[in-house]
Amino acid sequence: MNTTRISNVALLLTASTPLGCCFGFSSFSPISSSATRLLGTQTQLAAMAPLDQELESWASSAGYGQIDKAIPAGSSGWASFRKVTVTNPPESDDGKPVSFFVKSSSRSAEEMFLGEALGLQAMYECSQQGEDSLRIPKVYHYGDYSEGKGSLIIMEYLNLAGRSDDLALGKAMAKMHLAPATEKAGNPDKAFGFPVDNTIGGTPQPNPWTKPNSGTQEWIEFFRDHRIGHQLNLAGDSYCSNLWENDIAPRLHLLFEDLHGEKEIKPSLLHGDLWSGNIGSADGKPSIFDPATYFGHHEAEWGMDWCAGLGKSFWDGYTSLIPKDEGFLDRKPLYDCYHQLNHYNLFGGGYIGSARGHLENLKKKLDAKEKAK
Repeated sequence: MNTTRISNVALLLTASTPLGCCFGFSSFSPISSSATRLLGTQTQLAAMAPLDQELESWASSAGYGQIDKAIPAGSSGWASFRKVTVTNPPESDDGKPVSFFVKSSSRSAEEMFLGEALGLQAMYECSQQGEDSLRIPKVYHYGDYSEGKGSLIIMEYLNLAGRSDDLALGKAMAKMHLAPATEKAGNPDKAFGFPVDNTIGGTPQPNPWTKPNSGTQEWIEFFRDHRIGHQLNLAGDSYCSNLWENDIAPRLHLLFEDLHGEKEIKPSLLHGDLWSGNIGSADGKPSIFDPATYFGHHEAEWGMDWCAGLGKSFWDGYTSLIPKDEGFLDRKPLYDCYHQLNHYNLFGGGYIGSARGHLENLKKKLDAKEKAK
């Protein structure tokens, strides 16, 4: 969880005066009307700020007409936000005219928006599962400015509101987790990982692909090396590292003995950082945002549930489609530990104590499993 990150929910509260200016040409110009329009367009673009110029050029090339309104919607330490409407908008999945939410930055798209764009695209594709699915904004464009320094991402603007129906949220999350890994979702090889590395809060999150058609063993190795191992390297806590390397990692497979054969772990698309601040609703449907997306074991999604307020109604909805596996509670401290370590790496303080507690709990569970053999 990173409380400094900005989402559409907060941005909806910061309306401002629309930006815009008028350009005109004399009706007595000797140039033809079509040439006048072309010259006018070029003159307007040249006079605009780089972002305005980029938006006008994008809207025209996409067939959406011209920019109608561009309303400032706040900023963070790294980007600025706008709500944008166009004169010839596309229609949303429910047949309504689309408004756009635009993030812009002085930094490159690869650095700022590539991970977010691919994450949202994957969640959008994996949420096209009927009426009970999540409402995820569609990404229309991202990239560097065609001229000058800067980048932007343009997505569907959602009228986000607070969290509503937890039963519906549970079912919608299960549908996303059950969606098959496909090329459109960014995972044609059905592996664990993601097309790009991203961040969880401000912490780098490596996402190298495992081998095609991966299963339980590949997931164990992925989570061992690129989740817990990675966070421990950043934390630099010798007690936790020694406990992990000597007592837990070599025996990690014992926590997954119930997940082979028909229950082999298959890659599910995960939000990756699901806490209460990243959950809301849009147009009456559950919505999640600000992701740290990757393909993993669906149980790993719940490593932040200590900060998500997921009650009985949510779990009734989720388990109606994905029942809890027998070893879920044995693996829970493993998935919680990843997020506690990340919080320590972000904020310091007592989170390392919580991480130590989870690792000690895992050691006890593994000791008991070995004795029972």
